[in-house]
Amino acid sequence: MISKIVKSIQPSITLELNAKAIEMEKAGYDVVKLTAGEPDFITPKEIIENAYKAMIEGKTKYTNSAGVLELRKKIAKFINSSRKTEYTAENIVVSNGGKQALYNTLLALLNPGDEVIVLDPSWVSYEAQIKLARGIPIHVPLKFKNNFIPRAVDIEPYLSEKTKAIIINSPNNPTGAVYPEETFFEIYNLIKNKNIYLISDEVYEKLVFEGEFYSPTQISELREKTIIINAFSKTWSMTGWRVGYSVAPIEISREIKKIQSHISSNINTPAQYGALAAFDVDIDYYIDKFNERRKFVMEKMKEVDLEYVHPHGAFYLFINISKYDNDDFNFANQLLKTKKLAVIPGSGFGAKGFIRISYANSIETLEKGLNRLFEYIDEVK
Repeated sequence: MISKIVKSIQPSITLELNAKAIEMEKAGYDVVKLTAGEPDFITPKEIIENAYKAMIEGKTKYTNSAGVLELRKKIAKFINSSRKTEYTAENIVVSNGGKQALYNTLLALLNPGDEVIVLDPSWVSYEAQIKLARGIPIHVPLKFKNNFIPRAVDIEPYLSEKTKAIIINSPNNPTGAVYPEETFFEIYNLIKNKNIYLISDEVYEKLVFEGEFYSPTQISELREKTIIINAFSKTWSMTGWRVGYSVAPIEISREIKKIQSHISSNINTPAQYGALAAFDVDIDYYIDKFNERRKFVMEKMKEVDLEYVHPHGAFYLFINISKYDNDDFNFANQLLKTKKLAVIPGSGFGAKGFIRISYANSIETLEKGLNRLFEYIDEVK
């Protein structure tokens, strides 16, 4: 009989709707996809060339399960440079994307029945991975009026003796919110006397356009309680390369490495050498282009009566469509059916009455897509 836990898990709504849009494209329809959180840029040539060079040199064998030592050292240097931390290669495990880094972490931390706090709206894979790791996701609804930035008062009622971890994500998917420093001090004061870990998803850390990125590891007292999840996917347009990593206290990192060794040995070896070159790539161009698109989308939104979360980071716009249709799944499906525009319903992230669009697309595509959204809004008023 198939696992009851696996049967209870829903497929990724992001990938599911994107796949439906691709099917319509193949059938000859002019579809605009503002669904997947994937940069439209080609991976920088320096990264591609370094991976190719590694293959030519015969670097195609197994590596240390935690990853190539040189790459782990560079990751530690990268993390330390912005956080004033003192991580070493021993704190790092390189995994198959940020998803495996997160799953390895949950497997290392959770016993059956342990609870993990998920702050909604939240990335679609958090709940599924917690369940797969035999944990229990506890959803905390955040407030739109606060731009979905968590406060201790929001979280505290949901804590229990079974709480093992809190997952935070800043810059945030799907909202684009960037959590300020005081948020992390509030969370620190909330858990400082409790045996609770903080899992900090920092995949979009370089994509901050207003304010500053802040990591809980910048609070020295939180470092032994915090596991960072990060990846090369978004910043360096390496989604298909599947290179992510965890940064954890050494005793946890050792357990994560143990899990990794049994699941996949190591990740793709040439991809690791490609990632090694990423730190020497100038990414200012990519960040500037994302910011240009962000500004375009916000200016364009002035043409319609729709509220949204002001996006300080990442590359998403989270739009409140509840005044037109509180059933965001119906809204998204009708939008795809009638206007050939693909977006993600907010309920997939735990926020009913919203949709998420990705502005990791050209301005021409964004204008075309938003015009179709506005046309649909005019028709359903």
